[in-house]
Amino acid sequence: MKAIVYNTPGLPIQDAQSLFEHDLPKPAPGARDLLVEVKAIAVNPVDTKIRASRSGDGPQVLGWDAVGIVREVGAQVSLFQPGDEVFYAGAIDRPGTYSEFHLVDERIVGHKPHTLDDASAAALPLTSITAWELLFDRLGVQENGGDGQRLLIIGAGGGVGSILLQLARKLTHLTVIGTASRPETQAWVAELGAHHVIDHSASIALQLEQLKLNPVDYVISLTHTDAYLAQIVDVLRPQGKLALIDDPAHLDIVPFKRKSLSVHWELMFTRSLYQTEDMIKQHQLLERVSALVDEGVIKTTVGEHYGSITADNLKRAHAVIEGGKAKGKIVLEGF
Repeated sequence: MKAIVYNTPGLPIQDAQSLFEHDLPKPAPGARDLLVEVKAIAVNPVDTKIRASRSGDGPQVLGWDAVGIVREVGAQVSLFQPGDEVFYAGAIDRPGTYSEFHLVDERIVGHKPHTLDDASAAALPLTSITAWELLFDRLGVQENGGDGQRLLIIGAGGGVGSILLQLARKLTHLTVIGTASRPETQAWVAELGAHHVIDHSASIALQLEQLKLNPVDYVISLTHTDAYLAQIVDVLRPQGKLALIDDPAHLDIVPFKRKSLSVHWELMFTRSLYQTEDMIKQHQLLERVSALVDEGVIKTTVGEHYGSITADNLKRAHAVIEGGKAKGKIVLEGF
């Protein structure tokens, strides 16, 4: 089968060997696996981070978002059957989705929304899981809850922010404040439902005070958390909560003590990495997201469609993400 791979981590994306086409054997499903024929994928920051750091025996396949058709199922599979259209974000400790065929555990897979084409659906799984777990599992916000409370999302214009805004607006009563620094991302954040949009390149506290929204109950930080940490402490209400997804070089939470603030770190791969007892929750939440899309409650967060799944198009996508200029999700479709 065709796959887009790399051998040497850390190469600049312009290097011919940073990503290249390669033939690999078609895999066979394990007991709870689906063998999926991949139709569309999305590119995420985790793709670029793994390419920069992970080495292994043989070619490495990136990719943690896919839409496809189930072609074979393992002996213990009960949730899907051949022919089903599915979407999912995969597992970080298994080969990725930059390949014609891919194995994935059924417990982290959902049925693709009927109302979306393959590329539009591919934008949703990883960010939907991350956003859902941030809001409902890590921060403990209740659906239809949050009356009188405020959520600040730092870096709201990216992939996770784009779906998080919608979930917070449609499924809770929180007042949602999103940050973005460029006119195009500010417009995107407003379009996706933020009650208020502020600029994280200026004083966050001052802007919240001008809006009469300081302090806030929750902060979800999606980028450069260490750079904003002092401001986060400043604007959080005593006993408030911070959730983050990025990888700060340093994260000194000693200043959190005075306000009894709590910190919650989200990694959507935790359940699959540790085969947790509640691993099937990712299947359940993807099924819920699929239904919400089909009901018109939330929409896809595609930013740009880069064409077919080739090494050159993936390099282009990696370059945009590494440059911090992505708006929404970058998707590719077809081998």
